[in-house]
Amino acid sequence: MRQRVELPNKLLPLFQPRRYKVLHGGRGSGKSWSIARALVALGASKPIRVLCARETQKSIQESVHRLLKDQITLLGLDALYEVQENRIIGSNGTEFTFAGIRQQGVANMKSYEGTDICWVEEAQVVTRKSWDVLIPTIRKPGSEIWISFNPELDTDETFTRFVAQPPSDSWVCEVNWSDNPWFPEELDKERRDWLDRDPQGYLTVWEGRCRPAVDGAIYANEIEALQREGRIRSVPYDPTLKVHTVWDLGWNDSMSIIFVQKVASEVRIIDFIEDSHRTIDSYVMEIESRKWRWGTDFIPHDGANKNFQTGKSTQNLLETLGRRVTVLPRGNPEEGIRIARMVFPRAYFDADKTMELVNHLKRYRRAINQVTNEAGAPLHDEHSHAADAWRYLAESLEMMSNDDWGKPIKHSAKWVV
Repeated sequence: MRQRVELPNKLLPLFQPRRYKVLHGGRGSGKSWSIARALVALGASKPIRVLCARETQKSIQESVHRLLKDQITLLGLDALYEVQENRIIGSNGTEFTFAGIRQQGVANMKSYEGTDICWVEEAQVVTRKSWDVLIPTIRKPGSEIWISFNPELDTDETFTRFVAQPPSDSWVCEVNWSDNPWFPEELDKERRDWLDRDPQGYLTVWEGRCRPAVDGAIYANEIEALQREGRIRSVPYDPTLKVHTVWDLGWNDSMSIIFVQKVASEVRIIDFIEDSHRTIDSYVMEIESRKWRWGTDFIPHDGANKNFQTGKSTQNLLETLGRRVTVLPRGNPEEGIRIARMVFPRAYFDADKTMELVNHLKRYRRAINQVTNEAGAPLHDEHSHAADAWRYLAESLEMMSNDDWGKPIKHSAKWVV
């Protein structure tokens, strides 16, 4: 079935074969609308398997399921497609499925090897690890990866990977409201109001420009100075120094682990791990695959709590595996943020291994009261785990030593061995 499809002229190359098709820009550009329409039309013309992916998807409501359903109706294709609760099936064999990359993991992603087109929506938050899992999975001959996002930070993995330095066989298109011939008057009024109210934010939201940190980021000034002063660069492991790790614990939520070396006034962040649904021994195995001189593992206060099923705490497990552990006392988060701010001027972040941590810190922000517009407590979201680990690093910094194992570390008038 051939289907006549109207798209903005700038987006007609969606129908030309390329391995990567990358659409980036601001609000009102019609990126997602156009991709959904193009995919529905392609699926009507021939049987294809389409995976609609995003970094995380806790429910089908967070996916593009509704957007595709609307396009099916607008194109008059309800008779061809059966819209089910968690997938969309075409009578000709076309199939749309939906998944969160982070939840799927390597093993489950293998089931999508037969995908013809993978559409990654809201791709600005997709991490390096997720891309490294997804891209090898989409390997059917002639398969394509379509990417759509509103840029936020020029250090985001998606922006650097597909816009700043796009791979070969890519079509990269910046598209904004001015490229959308159906841009509605209601949105145009909102756009003009935004320009009057917040000219700087307007450039990101409506014109697709990157910003140094997300709006309202807690560490915005510190991150800006970090970049301006060139302290995100190569920071190699120094074999004369111990490597300490700082943990924010999680199972369903992220486990975040920062690797740090300290010498004189310098704080060198040389590596970073973040994952979920993994056992402590698997993290230790990954940590110790790095043939480094190890210092102390600093874990938060709840690391001493015993699991009611196993009767063991994270501290017990790490010590059983031969790690030296210090459990940090429960601290005040706001005091911890204050201390963490003071560490930034001394810190150097490895540009290759710790950018995921830097991006989390750029996105760490406070909740805003919708009535009073006042900032409240820090948001608990996918970025707060790494930020909590950074706060724990600041609180444990004075306890980090390059001395031999077994020497006591004095903290808060108590001796911890």
